[in-house]
Order: sequence, then structure tokens, then C-alpha cells
Amino acid sequence: MKTLAVMTAGGDAPGMNSCLRAVVRTALNNNLKVIAIHHAYKGLVEGDFAEMGARDVGGIIQRGGTFLESGRFPEFVDARHQKEAIQQLKSAQAECLVVIGGEGSMNGALALHRLGFQVIGVPASIDNDIYGTQMAIGVDTALNTNMEAIDKLRDTASSHRRAFIIETMGRECGFLALISGIIGGAEMILIPEQEVTAEEVAAAITEAHDRGKTHAIVVVAEGSTLHAAALLQKLNEMKTGFEFRLTILGHIQRGGRPTAFDRLLATRFGVSAVELLLEGKSGLMVGLQGREIETIPLEDVCGKKRQANLEYYRLARMLAK
Repeated sequence: MKTLAVMTAGGDAPGMNSCLRAVVRTALNNNLKVIAIHHAYKGLVEGDFAEMGARDVGGIIQRGGTFLESGRFPEFVDARHQKEAIQQLKSAQAECLVVIGGEGSMNGALALHRLGFQVIGVPASIDNDIYGTQMAIGVDTALNTNMEAIDKLRDTASSHRRAFIIETMGRECGFLALISGIIGGAEMILIPEQEVTAEEVAAAITEAHDRGKTHAIVVVAEGSTLHAAALLQKLNEMKTGFEFRLTILGHIQRGGRPTAFDRLLATRFGVSAVELLLEGKSGLMVGLQGREIETIPLEDVCGKKRQANLEYYRLARMLAK
């Protein structure tokens, strides 16, 4: 093996740059040439490549986002584009590929593996919805962003005796909302995995008010069956003792300097991915199990969703008293 390619794809996540740095420098340390792919799968199909040296990844470990830029390219499901991608890689003399991204990115990596190209996947998604790893790159940073936002909103909520509905990302997996709610001391948390009615939320908030609380926080995942905007309208029509405001955290959760945890996790993932390729492995994704970096076949990753642990939901309801 002489040349390795690397790309970031899908939604950006803090720590992607840390992982890129680790991939490039580990490859160079093993006398491999590194080809970086810009603009994710679209750039792969179009041959938007550039050779990377050690200095090209200097000073990026602390930067959020991805300096290779990312994006979604749903057209990659077409076998024609997959074959074009492999031809572009071969034209650049790349013999293997590291794909850093979310569930859709792992599907693309699997498609290339099935066509005979050597590839390893690295999970990066703030939603933490990728099957086969306890934590993905970017999750810890997003949690810290949400925690800080909730803390600040509680300050103003207490000052005015108000309640805040805070919407987080998480279309199909409620992990981000659930853990953010626990560490932020929320009175109620709404996630896709657990159906809750507006009446149940109102009852919990009313009870909190009657116990003398001067504020209330409701954290809602964007994929919850009861959407934040609809919940706001319903709660303000009910007698809970609080006036409600809505804050949508949105894409602020994707940005920012990666935490120490994310930098280290991303670095470990990047090093492991390159070392697996050097061993001749393919069709695998690296993942965190306990404290150890393990591998799981991409065949087992794709088509499955990691769900929020409902034991945490039970914990959250108990601690909100």
C-alpha cells in the first residue's frame, strides 16, 4: 500500500478535524501518501482531491467543523456514481479510504467495500445514532454546548418565573435531548423513543410550580412526536403557573471547539482506522465500547439505528422532583 484517501461526509461534527489530523499523520508516519477528498461524496465522484502533508493538518485539532468541507450527496446510492468514485480513486492511485461521518456516510463506505475497494468507517454524528459505537465524534461537544445553553436559560427563567422549551437536534434518536436534559436538570424531556402528551408535560410542570420551583425546563428532541412549537402553544393555553418561551438551539450544536473527550476519541479513531487499513482490513467501522476501540462490520452498522437508553429516561423523571 502506498496511497491512502480520507474524507468527511454528512453533517459536520466537532472533532472531525482532530480525526483528519490523526489519519494524515498516522499515514505519513507509515510512509503513505495521503489524498484528501473535498466536499464529501460529491467531491469523491468529481475527483476533488488534494495531497496532504503534515503541515496541512497543523493547527486544526482545536477547530470545529471540517476543513475538507462536507455535504450530503443522496445520488451516491446509484451504482453508476459508486463506480465513478472508485475510478476517481484509482486514477489518483489511492488504494484505500477512510470515511468519517454519520449513518449515511457508512452506507456509502459499505457500497464501496462491496465493490472491492478497501475502506474503513469512522463514526461522527452529534445525534449519537450510529449503531455499533457507544459514542461518536462530536457528541460530547454538543452535550457541553447544550448544557451551557440550558444553564443560561435557567438563569433568565428564574429571574422572570418562566418556563423554557428547548429544542435540540435528534430526528430519530433522542440521546442528545435525553442526556442534555439530565445534565441540565430539566423537569421534562421529550424524545422520539418515548411518547408523551402535552397533558403529561403540563401536569409535571404544574407539580413543579406547586412545589415552589421558580422556573421549569422542558427539553424536546426535534424528532419527538410532540413538536416543540405545538407544545409551546398548548402549554401556554393550560394553567401550569408558568409562561412558556421556546428556544431552538439548532445548528449551534454542530459548531464550536471540540472538547478534550472529543479530541482524544477522534484521534484514537483516526489512528485505529489507518492501522486497520495497513493490516489489510476492510468493510469495518471503528467504535467505542467501554474504554476500548473495537471494530464492527459495516454490514452490521448500516440499516440499524442506535436508540436512546430508556433507563436514562426513568432516571430523568425520578430526578426532576
